[in-house]
Amino acid sequence: MKRNMGVTLVAAAATLTLALTACSSAGSAPSAGGSSAASEPKTLTIWDYESDESAMGQAWAKAVEIFKAKHPDVTVKEEAQTFEQIQKNAKIVLTGDSVPDVMEYNKGNATAGQLAAQGLITPLTDAAKQYGWESKLAGSLATTAKYNDKGLMGSGEWYGVPNYGEFVGVYYNKDLFAKYDLQVPTTMDEFVKVMDTFKAKGVTPLATAGAEYPLGQLWYELVLANADRSFVNDYQLFANDVDFQGAQMTAGTTALKDWISKGYIDKNVAALKAEDMGVSFIKGKYPMMVSGSWWFGRLATEMKADWGMFTFPGNALHPGSSGNIWVIPTKAKSPELAKEFIDITLSPEVQNVLAEKGGLPVAGDTSVITDAKVKELTTNFDSILKQDGLAFYPDWPVPGYYDVIVAQLQALANGNKDVPATLEGLGKAYAQGKDDLLNG
Repeated sequence: MKRNMGVTLVAAAATLTLALTACSSAGSAPSAGGSSAASEPKTLTIWDYESDESAMGQAWAKAVEIFKAKHPDVTVKEEAQTFEQIQKNAKIVLTGDSVPDVMEYNKGNATAGQLAAQGLITPLTDAAKQYGWESKLAGSLATTAKYNDKGLMGSGEWYGVPNYGEFVGVYYNKDLFAKYDLQVPTTMDEFVKVMDTFKAKGVTPLATAGAEYPLGQLWYELVLANADRSFVNDYQLFANDVDFQGAQMTAGTTALKDWISKGYIDKNVAALKAEDMGVSFIKGKYPMMVSGSWWFGRLATEMKADWGMFTFPGNALHPGSSGNIWVIPTKAKSPELAKEFIDITLSPEVQNVLAEKGGLPVAGDTSVITDAKVKELTTNFDSILKQDGLAFYPDWPVPGYYDVIVAQLQALANGNKDVPATLEGLGKAYAQGKDDLLNG
């Protein structure tokens, strides 16, 4: 789900240090710097939109350092962009003659999918086999890398390569848990009992926000509690039609309504924004916050109380995905060098930097991490990956769905709509968006 704060929050994690040894090395792939690369211009132009201080920015800097050491005769041009610049101008720039050789880009049907469908970025399926990316990035990690001829993610050719991840979990205030002698819940029943205990003590259990993405992600967690991978494939990838009045949607939406009615969530949730949620949790007003790994760095630097994180109790599926992807424009002048650079970003040395700065590497061994909080974060993510548990975000399937989810759940929270009416509103917008994508 759309978040404007992600990059700066990852940057805040730069004070955390650890060691990570990646599972496999890019060195096992055939060299892309041989005869085909040698015939190309000796320049590699890289576009990205990460700040120098962020986990990704520092990791990409390491990748450039490694690339230069391998290719001292190649001039590397690093051109900093902003997320907004690339989002707004990518199609125009990539039809011209001054294009980068490799570019960081947002994943999904409405972004990378459109570039793929319009022939503006290069298929990377052969490179994925050559370098072993398809084995390193299996299951749901690879979903955002593949697009069909309509630009829909999840099948077809590889068009991009992710190298870090993100997910939604439950942050908790360890001091408040200790005060009421509570343990971390591992099942939904235990989760509800924890919330009941807090409510009985006059404490609202969950921090969330209905004016922006958080309430939608909590809703999706509750839907996923009753779903399996086939449901995700139907909802996100259009494998089959989705019944919005069916068991999964009804159970999840009913649970959210019930949690609001019981006071597990602030009665003014519809008016609260993500920043309100985060600041309140940091200050200790709420004992738990259901939100994403992008909050990790900020909590690490600002929260005074002891805190931790656990995955949503009982769920095998969770909101989350790979991070942004590297793509190679069709008009790139040095595509083979670009492929080698992408592969370097999946190397142990670069994945180590991501881990050291709290960037959730996708190819790593968490057993050697020494920082307790980073280990907890990364181990939680690793446990989700091992279950193929990334279920993407609820607003991803169709353009404009973010605003629809926010509005429909605000109406539910305010009591202006009941569960069937809320699901009718969600289903109608989804069906229209799906039809536009498939038949427009």
